Amino acid sequence: MRILLVEDDDLLGEGVKEALSHFSYTVEWLKAGKYVVSALQDNDFSLVILDLGLPDVDGLTLLKEIRQQGKTIPVLILTARDQLEDKLLGLNTGADDYMIKPFDVRELEARIRTLTRRFSGRADENITLGHAQLDLNSRVLLFADKRIEFSRREFPLIKTFFENPNKVFTRDNLESLSYGWEQDIESNALEVHIHNLRKKIGTGSIKTIRGVGYMLVKDFFH
Repeated sequence: MRILLVEDDDLLGEGVKEALSHFSYTVEWLKAGKYVVSALQDNDFSLVILDLGLPDVDGLTLLKEIRQQGKTIPVLILTARDQLEDKLLGLNTGADDYMIKPFDVRELEARIRTLTRRFSGRADENITLGHAQLDLNSRVLLFADKRIEFSRREFPLIKTFFENPNKVFTRDNLESLSYGWEQDIESNALEVHIHNLRKKIGTGSIKTIRGVGYMLVKDFFH
């Protein structure tokens, strides 16, 4: 899952990005609000974590602009503003959740899972596909009497595949899910991850669409 973090505090931003990476999230970090709208237009994000006290634009103004453009992406506000009136204003402006600084990153991660589950329409933390069940909490796949675990780079790929069986994803799509805006990605890194996923799950689980990308084969799990 790709998350857009909008936070101007270097220490906090670095801490959130590093902590969430250990939960297999790919976090893109912006320190100014003026880039947010274009980032949401040009990239595929699952959630926005938004600080209200940005240096160039008020966070609530930015949130209002996001909603006015018709974007329904879940937005979680992080702020030091702890008055009830501030919280109500944020929620009424279009935020989906609201956390007061300082906070525990474990609670932040739990709220991220709750928001994404709510927006995906799932009732719990599992994605079931045929005889396979992907547990988003433990990040484990139960299939063919096996308990399959994934690396930090592999899990965003398998989660996206399971959420969209039989959908073809381009190489760029998948690299952005696993690596984000990071530079110097090895040219064969994605192929290595796909090879490892096939080895763990089964050779026919992921199909190569020549010249396009990869697709999870839904019938493989039935």
